[in-house]
Amino acid sequence: MNRRSFLAQSLAATAATSLSPAAASSKLALGLDHFAVRATGWKAAQFIDYAASLKLDTMFISELHVFENFEDAYLKSLKEQADRAGLKLYVGTGSVCESSNTWKPANGTGTDHLALTIKIAKELGSPVARCYLGNQKDRHTDGGIQKHIEETIKAIKANQSRAEAEGVKIAIENHAGDMQSHELKALIEAAGKGYVGANIDPGNAVWALEEPLLHLETLGPLTVCSSVRDSMLWEDEKGAVMVQWTAVGEGLVDFKAYAKRFAELAPGVPLQVETISGFARPFEYQKDEFWKVFPNHRDTPMFKAWLDMAKRGKKIDSFKAPDGAGKKDAEIAYQKGEFERSIAWLRANA
Repeated sequence: MNRRSFLAQSLAATAATSLSPAAASSKLALGLDHFAVRATGWKAAQFIDYAASLKLDTMFISELHVFENFEDAYLKSLKEQADRAGLKLYVGTGSVCESSNTWKPANGTGTDHLALTIKIAKELGSPVARCYLGNQKDRHTDGGIQKHIEETIKAIKANQSRAEAEGVKIAIENHAGDMQSHELKALIEAAGKGYVGANIDPGNAVWALEEPLLHLETLGPLTVCSSVRDSMLWEDEKGAVMVQWTAVGEGLVDFKAYAKRFAELAPGVPLQVETISGFARPFEYQKDEFWKVFPNHRDTPMFKAWLDMAKRGKKIDSFKAPDGAGKKDAEIAYQKGEFERSIAWLRANA
């Protein structure tokens, strides 16, 4: 079965999912994940102003260092600012897995850091507290990714009563190729999907050798938050697959179909753009050692769909801001361009 027929059958198999008329016809909310324009160095209030200037629906502050402090009065002022602009705030942090290479000991414990994120989310009216496990390096450690999954579940379960009491869902992202969709689904189900969901990221899915539409079929019903971008893949002269993230509509993902299916599987959840463009990463899948961290994936329809993307793709240029006094301004202009083109494309096509 070729990739197109497989993907068509997969989508058709779930297309009959019953949807309420409101869910089927509701407008897809669009938002900004602040990391898309990280070069600005802004704090939360400035990100809110920028999102408001673009007339977005949501503002996702996905790292806690963007806040000037965590005092109630300050957080209240941010919520009031967002309310005046008609923006719904979403809140997140980084790793809560103490065994991950991405864990920051200065955050205390994974349990305490997630508790702080839930508190901030509650103050700002965010329906989620986003966090993640780590990155793909964690797959190479002793015990593999499963050891880190178990550590992450501990931090989540320790915050169950707090999350439920505050009415905030813990959203776990598939981050930087750490987990594949079936692994994140299993983590959510083990922790408890009544108070835990997915922060879906189709760009990170590609780093985990997954085709974004098929990835969506697995995680869509569990999705409570998102950070999205497009991807371009191509084969280099040595046979490795190169992956470069792009603005939405400029890569290989059928984002018109993605947005439609996203709205069906996760009604009411915003599509929040997190463009991280300008560099390519090689995946040397033809080497046997490559597969040590992705056992049982090589012969799957998911990998075949991923590889087909690479065969359809083309090389694109990377971006490097010129050295000198204008370097930061060039980086900011580039990041804003990637983000704003993504929003324009989604408004015209989604």
